[in-house]
Amino acid sequence: MHAHAAARGRPASAAEAQERKERVLTQGKPSVTRGISQAIVIKDGDVFFLSEPDGDVPLDMRHGLGLYYHDCRYLNGYQMRVADVAPNLLMSTATEGYRAVFEYTNPEIRFERGPTLPAEELGIRWDRVIDRSGPSLRDRITFRNFGLRSAAFPITISFRAEFEDVYVVRGLIPEHAGKIQPPMWKDGTLVMRYAGADGIQRQTWVRLHPAPDARDGTTVHYRITLGPRESRSIDVAVVVSETRRASTRPRRLNPSAGLQSVETSLRRQSDQWVRSSTAVASDSLLLGSVVERSLRDLRVLWTTLHGHGFFAAGVPWFVTLFGRDSIIAALEALAFHPDVAPTTLRLLASHQGTRVDDWRDEQPGKILHELRVGELAHLDQIPHTPYYGTVDATPLFLLLIARHAAWTGDLALFHELRENIDRALDWIDHYGDLDGDGYLEYRSTSKRGLVNQGWKDSGNAIVNADGSLAVPPIALVEVQGYVYDAKRQLADLFRRAGEPDRAARLEDEARALHDRFNRDFWLEKQGIYALALQAGDAPAAVVSSNPGHALWSGIAEPNKARQTAERLMSGDIFSGWGIRTLAEGEQRYNPVGYHLGTVWPHDNSIIAAGLRRYGEDDAALRIAHGILRAAMYFRHYRLPEVFAGFPWDAFLEPVRYPVACHPQAWAAGSVLHIVTTLLGLEPEAFEQRLRIVRPILPDFVDRLELHRLRVGRAHADLRFDRTPGGIAVRILGVDGELDIVVEP
Repeated sequence: MHAHAAARGRPASAAEAQERKERVLTQGKPSVTRGISQAIVIKDGDVFFLSEPDGDVPLDMRHGLGLYYHDCRYLNGYQMRVADVAPNLLMSTATEGYRAVFEYTNPEIRFERGPTLPAEELGIRWDRVIDRSGPSLRDRITFRNFGLRSAAFPITISFRAEFEDVYVVRGLIPEHAGKIQPPMWKDGTLVMRYAGADGIQRQTWVRLHPAPDARDGTTVHYRITLGPRESRSIDVAVVVSETRRASTRPRRLNPSAGLQSVETSLRRQSDQWVRSSTAVASDSLLLGSVVERSLRDLRVLWTTLHGHGFFAAGVPWFVTLFGRDSIIAALEALAFHPDVAPTTLRLLASHQGTRVDDWRDEQPGKILHELRVGELAHLDQIPHTPYYGTVDATPLFLLLIARHAAWTGDLALFHELRENIDRALDWIDHYGDLDGDGYLEYRSTSKRGLVNQGWKDSGNAIVNADGSLAVPPIALVEVQGYVYDAKRQLADLFRRAGEPDRAARLEDEARALHDRFNRDFWLEKQGIYALALQAGDAPAAVVSSNPGHALWSGIAEPNKARQTAERLMSGDIFSGWGIRTLAEGEQRYNPVGYHLGTVWPHDNSIIAAGLRRYGEDDAALRIAHGILRAAMYFRHYRLPEVFAGFPWDAFLEPVRYPVACHPQAWAAGSVLHIVTTLLGLEPEAFEQRLRIVRPILPDFVDRLELHRLRVGRAHADLRFDRTPGGIAVRILGVDGELDIVVEP
C-alpha cells in the first residue's frame, strides 16, 4: 500500500503503523512518494527546493517536492494560477543549480464578464533563486502583455506548510509528533508555524511585493491590468527559521530587495568552483557538457557542518553527511578537487565512534553512516544522531587518507589523523569481524537500523540464488577488497612515517586476506566472485556488480579477474548503458528494483577502474560509452543516482528510476572518475611523479586537454590526441617539480 494511504483525517491502523516502521529497517527503496525524476532542483548550502517541471509544488500531500532545510520540509505547497487555470509551460531550466527559470504563456481564458483573453497573449516568466542566507527562496513572477490591447486577469498564489521531517515525507515514519499552528498574517507577512515536539519552533514566513489585493487564508489574490507591451512583476520571499522560542513577529522582509545581488554572488561562487577545478577541454560537446555538469552539481551539493565542508549525498532524500557517499565522492574528485578530501576526513573523524551503542550500531573506531538533524533525530525516534550502520565507511575512510596522500605527497593529514587511523584499523580487526573468520562483516543491533550495511543497503539487496535473503553476519565481496587496499596503501604511509614494523604487519594482513578471499569467495561455476558470504560462510552465489569493486581494489587474482571481467560484460548483466546491480537471470532481478537490477553510475565508474587495473581496457571503454551516452538523455546532462536496468535497445534511451536523487554526489563524481581512469592518471606525488598508464579515449573523443592538474605542489597541462598508433600524450606545461612518465 502507499505510504500515505492513511489520510490525515483518519488515524493509521496498527498494521499501517507497523508497516511504516518496518520500512526504516527494510528500506526497499529510498522513498514511497510520487516520482521526482523530472523535478526541477535548486540548492544552496543546507536549503533546497524541488518543484514540478512547470514550477508547481502541488497542494496535495503525496509528493516529495517543496522547500527543505535541516531535514524538515518547510513548504509543501506553492502554486500560481491565472484565472484559476495553470499557465502553459514553454520552458524550464536550472542549469546553474541555485537558480531556476520558467517561461509560460496563457491558454485562452474566457470570462463571464469582459473580453476573452486570447491564447498566447501573455508572457509569464518566473525567476527563482535559493539562498542559504536567511535561509530563503526568492521569486520574481513577471507578466508581459504581447497583445495589441489591454489585458486584465486575476492571479492567485497559494502556499502550504506542514513541516514534515524528511523521514515522514519519504513515508518511512508516521506523521510528525509536534503541533501545526494555524497560519496567520502579521504586518503583511504570512506566518506558518510548527511547535516541534523536540522544543524547536519552525516557521515559514512569506511576504509579497506589491501587497496582494486580497487574502484568503494562505492564498493571495491579485488583479493584474496590463496595457499593450506593458509588464508587471510580483516578488515573493519565503524565509524559514528554527528557534527555541516561539515568535509571531516576522523578520523584516523586503522581497524585491537584493534578488539580483544574491544571484550574482551565487553565480560568482559557482564559477569560482569550476575555475579552481582541473579543467577539461575536448572536441566532444558531450564530454565537455557532462564534465561541467558534474563539477557544478558537486558545487551544488557542497555543504558545511561545524566549519568543515563535504559533499552531501543527494537531493532530496540525503542532503546530509553520509560516511560512504561523501568519501566515495571525494575519492572520485581527487584529480579535480583534492582539497575536498581533508575537510571531509576531518569532519568524519570528529564523529568517529567512541563507545558500544546498539541503538546507533556504534562501536569504537567506526566511521558514521548518516547524520540527521531533524525533529525525529532530536526525539531519538531514529538512531541517526549519528547512525553508524555501515560496514564500508571505515575502510573507505582509510583509503581516502592514503589516496589523498598519493596525490599530494604530504603526510601532514596522516599525522593529524593518526589516532583516528589507529582506531579505525582496530575496529576492522576486532569489532568488524563478528565470527572470527577474518572478514569484515555486519549484523545490525539496532531496532531501527539497516539490515544491510554496504552500499547496497536496502533490505532486499543481498540475496541468494533461490531468491531468499542472505542471513547475517554478512561479509560483502567489495568490502574485503576495500580493507585489502586500505591496508596496503596505509602500509606505504607508515613506512614513510618511519614505522617499518607497522607497515610490514599491515602488508602481511593484506596478503593473508588476499589468499583467503580468493579461496572462499570464488564461484567456479559462475566464473565470478560471490556477492557475499553469510552466516556459516555460505556464499550468496548470485551474479552481481559488486565483484567489480574487488577488481578496483586489486584483491582479485589475475585469472579470476579476467573471468570476472568477462562475466560482468555479458548481456544479462551489462545493459548497454552500464552494468546492472544484479544479473537479469537471477531470481530477484528487477530492472527497477533499487539494488536488484538497476544501473548506478558510481558503481560503473568504480568497475571501469577495476577493469583498467587488470588490463581490460575495451571493457572499461564500453562502460564509459554507456554511462556518458546515458547522460545525454537526462536534463542538463545530469546523471541521477540510479536509473533502470532495461537493455539499451528496449527504448534507445535510459529509463528513469522514479525517486532517484538528482543531483547526487557519487553520480556526479563518477564522470570525473571515469575521465581519470581512461587517461590512466597514477599519481606518485612523494616521488614528484605522475604516471600516465595506457591512456584511452571514448570513440567520440579525438582530443582532450587537462589544465591545472595538481600533483603534489606542481600543476600540469596535458593534451591527449587520438593517432593511428594509439593515444599520444603531449605535455603542454608544468608549473613546479613534476616528472611525467607515459607508459603505453
